[in-house]
Amino acid sequence: MGKSQIFKLFLVGIFVVTGIVPQAFAEAEKPAETACPVENRTCVLELLQKSAENISQDSWRDQTYRELAKTLAYEERFDDAIAIVEKIQNPDTKALTIRGIGMAAAEQSVPKPMYDEVFGKLRTISDKIEHPPSYAIALTYIAMAQAFAGDDDGAWKTAGDMENDALRHKAYGETAEIQAEQGHYESAMKSIDFINSEAFRNKAYGTTSQIFADEGLLSDALGAALKITNDYKRASALQYVLDKQKPRELERD
Repeated sequence: MGKSQIFKLFLVGIFVVTGIVPQAFAEAEKPAETACPVENRTCVLELLQKSAENISQDSWRDQTYRELAKTLAYEERFDDAIAIVEKIQNPDTKALTIRGIGMAAAEQSVPKPMYDEVFGKLRTISDKIEHPPSYAIALTYIAMAQAFAGDDDGAWKTAGDMENDALRHKAYGETAEIQAEQGHYESAMKSIDFINSEAFRNKAYGTTSQIFADEGLLSDALGAALKITNDYKRASALQYVLDKQKPRELERD
């Protein structure tokens, strides 16, 4: 037996005889305890939120809150998720968090009454963002989530409420892209029709044409391409459709 082991036994003997147990020794011998079982997601989420609240650096804390809010939304704890948005300092991170909550509601196909309530609250909290570009981003994300959920009328109304022309055009374009990804040609074209800038419309037609082509919806891709008024951009879109229909062989030297 080594000297360290003999010394440890000697100390234990003294503690037993005297009845004195040093706090440090007791803590060292005490096994680590789990605050809650991993299956108890509510408990783990509470631990996560407490940890987030103690993060001193603003950007790290905001990022942690963003992911926590998205997780809460996928648990269908939408009120708790929206409450987290209030804690975020950075306006862009607020907008991204709003997007995450909206997409969670859209992807889970929550009942219509709950859906309307969630998006109403998201709009209310977006209206509190004082930084104009971030506010516009938040509305764009809400419109995209509404389009993803199949709420085209809601998406068009949200995008239409944006005062800045360029950002409103962008919102309609982003909405059209979501609709194109879902194969909704008529809705995508209507979204683009709301854009009153020829340049923005041409860009949106070109993007949606490419999306339709990538999805194998070549007739829809052709339809969107033919709406482009710029000859060069129309030709590029038409070429993309042709290449998707029948890829060209690689040129040989």
